[in-house]
Amino acid sequence: MGKAAAARKLASAAAYGGGGLSVLGGAIYGVLRVEATVARNRIGRLDDDPPDPTGWYGRGRPGPAIKVVLLGDSSAAGYGVERVEETPGALLASGLAERADRRVYLRDFAVVGAMSSDLSSQIDGALPIEPDVAVILIGANDVTHSVLPSASVRHLAEGVRRLREAGVEVLVGTCPDLGTIKPIAPPLKQVARAWSRRLAAAQTITVVEEGGRTVSLSSILGPEFAAAPAILFGPDQFHPSADGYRSMVTVLLPSTLAALGLIPEDEAEPEAYRGEGVLPITAAAIQAVNVPGTELGGTEVGGSRRGVRGLWVELRHRRRHPGTEGEAPDASDEDAADDDPAEGLPEAREG
Repeated sequence: MGKAAAARKLASAAAYGGGGLSVLGGAIYGVLRVEATVARNRIGRLDDDPPDPTGWYGRGRPGPAIKVVLLGDSSAAGYGVERVEETPGALLASGLAERADRRVYLRDFAVVGAMSSDLSSQIDGALPIEPDVAVILIGANDVTHSVLPSASVRHLAEGVRRLREAGVEVLVGTCPDLGTIKPIAPPLKQVARAWSRRLAAAQTITVVEEGGRTVSLSSILGPEFAAAPAILFGPDQFHPSADGYRSMVTVLLPSTLAALGLIPEDEAEPEAYRGEGVLPITAAAIQAVNVPGTELGGTEVGGSRRGVRGLWVELRHRRRHPGTEGEAPDASDEDAADDDPAEGLPEAREG
């Protein structure tokens, strides 16, 4: 089965309730279950949960504030860092405040160890805030816990659909390539690479079909990490270090700005010389998996969202901005107290 066909099959299985197991094969699935348990034991767990970046950013900047919710697993929570300024949430919110020149309210609902099935409860907490954008990082734990890809994608689809029906923009950082993780040994390494990449492609297809956009995170646990593991991997050799999370946010930030409609005018249209353009969704999804930092979002061709080969998508390679220094959040924003409905919300992360 070709890669595009495999991705289509996973997305279709998720939509219609199929198993999707044959994409990787029952025998491989059995190997993954056993080896994944060994890998999880080797990775272990750090003693403390990451700092909570929930709060206000960009104090003194004009309003109205941009409201952001961060959903997903340990990669969204910033597992392994010691300072709140080093968390992905703080880095993303600080970058948004600087690039958009707006106040930003961030609420972090990400939970260490979360899988796609846990998104529903996180979204329950997020929707009352009426966020402008939801950034989701999910999928790695589904792979290491041997969750069927079709089930993972189905949960993600339901979550994106709920958010979009509520008028929330959605950006999903797709499942990273887990084949580069040091504690994962062959044959699990090869299986994890195939599984995570096909899951990422299926996530891409499903998210865009539901009206969200995606950005590929394959390089975040790929070539860059393989070249400098001591710098970009944390102490457990599975989660990113502070520098690794910073690298991840440089990919997320431009696509988050795009989701909010806050991109510069000179980046409004695809640029062919940068490899950007419009493609059918399955072809674009496979390219995104293989080209880190690729953003996909639905578009129209001749007034139609679909062609004979499926949904049309715009493929972009957003320019990365120099890394913004993360700042610690304020618990409240006095400037926004009179005009922003997020003021007064509880600050603790919810599971």
